[in-house]
Amino acid sequence: MEPSYPKGDTMKLRRQKHWLVGLTASITMSLSLMATADTTRAFIPMGMADSVGVIDLESRQMTSSMSGTVNTHGSALTPDGRYLVAGSLTAHESEKPVSRPEGVTEDEHAAHHGGGAATASEETNTGRLYVMDTATNSISRTLEVPGPVHHVLVTSDGRYAVSTHPMGGGISVVDLDSGKQFKSVATGPAPNYVVETEGGQSLLVSNSGNGTISEVDTTHWFVKRNLRIGGGPEHMVLAPDNERLYVNDVASGQVSVVELASGAVAATYEVGEEPHGVGLSNDGQILFATSKGSNRIVRIELDTGDRHSAPLAPAPYHLAVSPHGGQLLVTSRAESKLWVLEPDSLDIIDEVPLKGIGHQISLGFQ
Repeated sequence: MEPSYPKGDTMKLRRQKHWLVGLTASITMSLSLMATADTTRAFIPMGMADSVGVIDLESRQMTSSMSGTVNTHGSALTPDGRYLVAGSLTAHESEKPVSRPEGVTEDEHAAHHGGGAATASEETNTGRLYVMDTATNSISRTLEVPGPVHHVLVTSDGRYAVSTHPMGGGISVVDLDSGKQFKSVATGPAPNYVVETEGGQSLLVSNSGNGTISEVDTTHWFVKRNLRIGGGPEHMVLAPDNERLYVNDVASGQVSVVELASGAVAATYEVGEEPHGVGLSNDGQILFATSKGSNRIVRIELDTGDRHSAPLAPAPYHLAVSPHGGQLLVTSRAESKLWVLEPDSLDIIDEVPLKGIGHQISLGFQ
């Protein structure tokens, strides 16, 4: 039999009990989120499989997947690791109504669009960014951008998501707080990849259609210079000191070294047919690159220029350098799998089955 208390004390005890229950739930949720944040993970968009795979880098297993996306190719994490921004490479119908231009009557506007329906190009010439919660693996928001998205970057301050639009000739910049497009910057034909300089003053965009790299000022959002390197520049990685940019060139089968101060190509390294992924060791001293066409992975000592390669088949594709001993993470363009490689010998440590073809790899370092 429960002891009896005065009415006021009983109400007080009930409030304390409810407060303790709420506190316990809050602590449990916090511990759960902390446990999630403490694991180092790789997030890999899987293209036409319409999902993003989540890989635990310690166990080297795919532990879960994020669903509800359409043909995601590019991806980038926010600096706190809370959200993954993934871009769809498929054109989508716009969810926004086509506005009537000023000075045009409703009847004229309806006639222009076939009785009220927008033209096919206006309906489909949009793209999507999925903002995904990395604690719950759910889509938090879907944002509209001006065209299919190839690769994605989240600025180091966590404020903007930047997308390259190969059909649109430039990049879009979305404010992640408001979810609205902030800027659109024309860079050149077939923009492919984007990286940010340390300090965040500039973005560098590869334009594979005319062999240039556009440097975009992030204070005023304009192209302040174009670097002519020739060929077909695609994936890039920036040296930690902001002095050199390493760019794969699919036309020549090489990686070009661009000195950013002068804008000149200072050196080239042979990779093989259809080079694709590029990455740097955690100390910035070793360059790694994949060759889809030659089925090889290449390791280059930047101080000496010594080159070592190893067979890797079929079609080694996107590449990232893991914080776990600098291991290499490489997807296959031909099979649904991820290789984990030892960075010195380039030996295969493990193969992780995926549910689709893996594209731009994002690493969480929480």
